[in-house]
Amino acid sequence: MTTTQAPPATDRVTSYSRAINEALAEEMRRDERVFMMGQDIGTLGGVFGLTRGLQEEFGPVRVRDTAINETFIVGGAAGAALGGTIPVVELQFADFLFTAADEVFHKLAKWRYMHGGQFTMPVVVRLPSGVVGGAGAEHSQSLETIAMHVPGLKVAVPATPADAKGLLKSAIRDPNPVLFFEHKGLYRIKGPVPESSDVLVPFGSARVARSGTNLTVVATGLMLGRALEAAEQLAPRGIDMEVIDPRTLVPLDIDTIVASVEKTHRLMVVHEASRTAGFGAEIATQVQERAFFSLDAPVWRVCGTDTPLPQDPDLEQACIPSTDDIVTAALALAAV
Repeated sequence: MTTTQAPPATDRVTSYSRAINEALAEEMRRDERVFMMGQDIGTLGGVFGLTRGLQEEFGPVRVRDTAINETFIVGGAAGAALGGTIPVVELQFADFLFTAADEVFHKLAKWRYMHGGQFTMPVVVRLPSGVVGGAGAEHSQSLETIAMHVPGLKVAVPATPADAKGLLKSAIRDPNPVLFFEHKGLYRIKGPVPESSDVLVPFGSARVARSGTNLTVVATGLMLGRALEAAEQLAPRGIDMEVIDPRTLVPLDIDTIVASVEKTHRLMVVHEASRTAGFGAEIATQVQERAFFSLDAPVWRVCGTDTPLPQDPDLEQACIPSTDDIVTAALALAAV
């Protein structure tokens, strides 16, 4: 269970979803080139309601409802960016990346390079990701690793309201395309968010969410909260776990992770995506390349199962790491 802590005097408590809504509104007020497209984002606020109220403020030209056509949404954004605007588009579920695969992985990712840098491609694709209440195998995947594999795309994976807001603002101001993975299971959590509209979270800067000395855990999205819960359960048992939130996977702040491993001498990567070829394997490889002699044990991965996600809410939870899974793995790794 995620709890809300009292924020510092310069912060206030708000939800992950509200933080995203605020980031969109603030950036649209700051720069008239910013506009939005997506299915029902204006009239209904999107499938999860995150853009509610924005069409009333900015009008239907800057907050545009579209047909159910992901190829048009992303392809249109690419063309609009070439025309000098800054599109922020929403795909109702991250899984629909595959419907717009050519537009995302070819046009957004490659056109700036292929045209010798004659133009920029400032497009943000918002992607509700992960499991939440039994949405089924085609609406619940974590596809961050696929995005990492295609050069030219930046990949953000915010796990807190403050990072959701700060990273989205940075993404909108970036001249390169950003895939912004929002975890659906985090929309209702609350946490401290800076009052100022000028606070940005830079890409490529990991956050040490909890300091520790015995074991480093790298976790993203929904798994960050579960890793922190596991750390609290492990502390009375003599395991002081350091928890790192990468915040972005492209660029990846591997230096912060390596520095932690050099201190703790053990590493575990926790992610919701399937284990095979997940980004945990990439992090593990980079750490062993840079800090092999600091490791006292192999790098462990605690990941989702290599299965399609079931429709049943209880069964889908059995397919992703739980707090208990992280605790059990940490105890075993600490004993190696």
